[in-house]
Amino acid sequence: MDFNQQVIEEFRANGGTVTTAGFGRSLLLVHHTGARSGTERVAPLFAIPTENGWLIAASAAGADQHPAWYHNLLAHPDTVVEHPDRGEVAVRAVDLQGEDRDAAWARFLAASPGFAGYEAKTSRRIPVLELQDQAGGA
Repeated sequence: MDFNQQVIEEFRANGGTVTTAGFGRSLLLVHHTGARSGTERVAPLFAIPTENGWLIAASAAGADQHPAWYHNLLAHPDTVVEHPDRGEVAVRAVDLQGEDRDAAWARFLAASPGFAGYEAKTSRRIPVLELQDQAGGA
């Protein structure tokens, strides 16, 4: 079983709590549909709450390419996430730009030193998306 699948199964088995890698209750399971394949997939992602939903960063652990889920969410922005307390929540992914992206990225840098390490490993600008809660109850 790969790491992501292990995290997904632990999230679902423990009501959203993931002790693997010390994630605790900081993850969302983000459903995304393949931009070309149309296949539904799930990605466990660190998320920072906002007034409108959650922020996620397409860091890919500092890889030189954006993660597949990022491209998939751009192609199919209306999706659902699995939240530790609220279950499935309908969201719309918005790719943040300019000052909004920079302010959101600063929140990731403040949340974990790992994000600064990811940024240092790549020359690409790491995208940040807001998953806007369509029910308005973030």
